[in-house]
Amino acid sequence: MEQYIQTIKTAKLFDGLSQKDTYRLLACLKAQPVEYARDTVVVEEGCPVKKFGILLRGRGRSYKTDSQGHTLTVTLLKEGSEIGVILAASPGRKSPVSVTVKQNSLVLFIPYDRLINNCTRNCICHRQLLKNFMGIVAEKGLVLHERLDCLLRPTARDKILTYLKKFSDSQTGVPFTIPLDRNAMAEYLNMDRSALSRELSCMKTDGIIDFYKSTFRLLNRC
Repeated sequence: MEQYIQTIKTAKLFDGLSQKDTYRLLACLKAQPVEYARDTVVVEEGCPVKKFGILLRGRGRSYKTDSQGHTLTVTLLKEGSEIGVILAASPGRKSPVSVTVKQNSLVLFIPYDRLINNCTRNCICHRQLLKNFMGIVAEKGLVLHERLDCLLRPTARDKILTYLKKFSDSQTGVPFTIPLDRNAMAEYLNMDRSALSRELSCMKTDGIIDFYKSTFRLLNRC
């Protein structure tokens, strides 16, 4: 565990905790770091989830599969992302999504029952941990709401503008950078990659946006 401690301390779950307290909590929680090869399924749709994870290294995604075998990406995961937080807090519920990781990934798993059980010492650091966990759950809800707001838009252009406006400071022409490349952006908006590229080009031609790679500007006509 020691070789991962600096990475673990950057996770939101351990905000406001010293390295000493983090070490103690990891032992108390019986947290376990697990390394995965590329494209490994970490959570399988339809299975119960009793522990949640923090992606310490690598990338991944959660997704649903329909009866025809088509997949819909639900969330994109990066270093620091939590896995199965809401599910772990819903005992008896089966996962509605699968989670897979890309590259050589490292996930820190924490049993949910160890988190919610009262610490025998009733220590301040454990109370801070629970506070951080509740903050993560609340943030997860907001993130899902933001994505739903994009997906419910009627046209591809509306979806793209709704997404871009999340990162703009509302000043016309001021450049900003989004955290997703084109493939990830297409997955986030549930669009075909080539359709997204075509629509971005059309929006640029129409004077609605300007962009270079992941840096964008919203123009007067948007």
